[in-house]
This record gives sequence, structure tokens and C-alpha cells, in this order.
Amino acid sequence: MKKAIFQRFILILSLALILSGSIFSVVISNILFDKTESDMLYSVRIADHGLNYNGDMKAQVDSLKKIEGNEATRFTIIDLSGKVIADSDVADSSTMQNHKNREEVKEAMNVGIGYAIRRSETLKESMLYVASLSTNKQYIIRMAVPFSGVGEYAWSLIPAILISIVVTLAISMILANRFARSVTKPLKEIAEEMLKLKEENPDFHFRDYQYEEMNVIAETTMQMSIAVKESMRRIDFERMIRQEFFSNASHELKTPLTSVRGYVELLENDMATDERMKKDFLSRIKKETDNMTNLINDILMISRLETKEAQVLLSEVRICPLVKEVCNSLQPLAKEYQVTLSMNCRPLSMTANIGQLRALFSNLITNAIKYNKPDGKVNVTVTSEGKEIVVVVEDTGVGIPEDSKQRVFERFYRVDKGRSKKVGGTGLGLSIVKHIVGFYNGSIELESKVMEGSKFTVRLPMKQTDPEKIS
Repeated sequence: MKKAIFQRFILILSLALILSGSIFSVVISNILFDKTESDMLYSVRIADHGLNYNGDMKAQVDSLKKIEGNEATRFTIIDLSGKVIADSDVADSSTMQNHKNREEVKEAMNVGIGYAIRRSETLKESMLYVASLSTNKQYIIRMAVPFSGVGEYAWSLIPAILISIVVTLAISMILANRFARSVTKPLKEIAEEMLKLKEENPDFHFRDYQYEEMNVIAETTMQMSIAVKESMRRIDFERMIRQEFFSNASHELKTPLTSVRGYVELLENDMATDERMKKDFLSRIKKETDNMTNLINDILMISRLETKEAQVLLSEVRICPLVKEVCNSLQPLAKEYQVTLSMNCRPLSMTANIGQLRALFSNLITNAIKYNKPDGKVNVTVTSEGKEIVVVVEDTGVGIPEDSKQRVFERFYRVDKGRSKKVGGTGLGLSIVKHIVGFYNGSIELESKVMEGSKFTVRLPMKQTDPEKIS
């Protein structure tokens, strides 16, 4: 890259120098040409003032030619009829053609000054002519010098231009090399820092570069590094959660399977001495298989909510009748735990899957009943705020410690493992609630104090973007 920048910089600079040199040569050549014409006109006018038009004109123009520096100059005296009176380069002017139609002569007769460039038939070379009307208005004094064109001035300037180009290029090469290095060095440093991404915990260090674009690259690299670290932490956390999930799921499935196997072995070994004991064993086996079925169903529900692979049919669900139905179904459980269950509901509806909402309400209320105290209360309130339905499930139970509030929504997490085993359940209730709330782009908040109770506040949007299904 450094070489490419250097080469392109020098190429562009060379083209610019050549172009500017050419333009400079043309401009200076024109300036010099105008200066030459001005100097020749000045010389013609001086000659006009020094000539004696009543004397020997031939001798006088010959003397003008003899002045040092005028060796190649030609002087001609022409009357107003175009007849050549005297010429410094021709001995007998009478043999010369009439000059009345010569461009510089006609112009001098008309405006007093005339210029022309053409090939002289007498001298057989290109000449620059300057003519001026004499002060007595009777003659045209003409001066001519060999002239090959404006280009001759340009050629005289070429050595100086070439020297300036070479010097400029030399200086530019040094500056171009420094510029290329100033661009490529930061890129090289940034590239070396980016190689640290291969390390487990890369630590980047970037200087403050003179080019803002380099600082943008460095800042982007830092942000990318932070994003990569965050992604790695998230992946590690999810890996840990999966491992813990599989471990807990295996344990939760192994416990009822062990019980089932034990009861089956007892039946196989004829340990059940009467029909009543056999029925009891079979009842226990059925209960354990029901627990496994519930656990598997809860795991499948979480999986579907996480992946959103299955299409969920939505409909307009009336919240109050659904909450009332769930509360009625949980009254026996509340009675068993000596808990008073009450509800206060506004007539609201939302677009949702009725099965998911039933699972949400059932898990929240069941959790509030099981982790309550004797003679405790569970109050379910359904209201609205703006375009959201607000569901509050509040209990007077054992509460949740501060350090466990963030983890109660994790799969299989139990605050009090001893109490949790006593009350039963799959340990997935609050996790299912969280996933259902997230499925509908809602939110859930938890307020709790140990031995005073807990309050779960769920906010759900009344309408979904697609009234038919979410996939």
C-alpha cells in the first residue's frame, strides 16, 4: 500500500508539473513575444526621431544596421504609396516590390502601428515585422528580425523548467514517502492490534492518530472487541445455562423414574401383600409419570417459546373469564395450603393464544399459593394502562431474598430447595412465565420482601402486529 500511494502521488505530481510547466512556457513565451514587439516598436520610434528624411536614406538605414546588436535586424523605409525608399538588406530598393499591401504596412497606415509574422521572400526566412508611421506622416518605418515562432521562447525556458521540475520532484518524493508512511504506519499498528483478537482476553492500545479516519478505524476496532467479548461472555453464560438445564432436567426426570422403578420392582417381587397396597403402588407410579409428563410438557413449551419455530394461533381473549377460570381451578390448592384467593378484574381483552395466557396466569397464581403462609392471601388484579394490560399477582408469602430476585426466572432455580421439594412442581413455572411475557413483547417486574410477600407485575400489549398468528 505504501508503494502504491507513493507511486500514485508521484505520478499525479509529475503530470501536474508537466501540465503547469507547459502552460507556464506558453504564457511566458507570449509575454516575451509581446515584450519583443514592444522593444522593436520602441527601436523603430527612436530610429524615426534620428532619421533625416531629406538626406541619404540608404546610408542612414545601413548605419542603423551597423549598431551593435542589430546585425540580424532589417530596416526598411516605405512611402505612403507602398514604394520602398531604402532597405538595409537590399542594395537597390528600386528592384523591390511595392509594399502597400503588406499586412504590417496597411495596419500602420490605418492606425499608426502594424505587426506581422511571415516568411520573407527576399531573405528566405520567417521574420517578425513591426511598422510605425513616421512623425511627419509621410513614411512607414519598418523593422524586421528573424523569428521562428513563439515556440522559440518556450525552448529557451525548457532547461529552467526541467531543473525546477526535477528539484520539485525530489522534494515531493521525500514528502510523498513521509506521507505514505504516515498513512500506512497507523494501518499497520491497527492491524497488529487486531491480531490480538486471537487471544483469549485481548487488550487493545491505540494511539491518537493525526488522521481522523484512522481514529475511526481504531474506535471501531475497540467497539468490535467489546462486542466480541460480550458475545463470548453471552455464549459462555448460555453454555453454562444449558449445562445446568440438562443437569437439572436429568435430575428431575431421574427422581420420578427411580421411584417408578422401585415400585415396579416391589410389585414384581410380590411385596404388595394385598390389593389395597397394589393400588397404592400403582397410584404412586401414575403420580410420578404425571410429574414426568408435566416436566416434559413444560420443557417443550419453553423450547417452543425460545425458538418461536411453531406457529401460534392468536385470537381475541377475554382476560377476566380466563383469570376467573384459572382461580376456580386452583381453589382446591388454595384450600389445601390454607390461602385465601381473590381477584379484581376489569373487562379487558387482548390478541393472544389462550393456552399461553392460561399457563401464564396458572403458574403465577400457583407459585403465589404454594410459597405462601397459612392463612395467607393471594390477590389477582387486572387493569389497563394506555395500550397495555397490567396483571398484578400479590401474595403474603415467604418472599424472595434480594440476591435471588434476578435468578427466580431461571429454569429449575429454587430459592429454598427444601421447601421446593415439599411443595413439588417442575421448577419451570416462573421461567415459562418469563418466556410467555417475552413472546408477546411484554415486561415483568418483581417486588418482594422476605417473610412479607411478593408482587409480580406483568404488562402485555393488547394488540399484536399479526392478528392471525406469530411464527
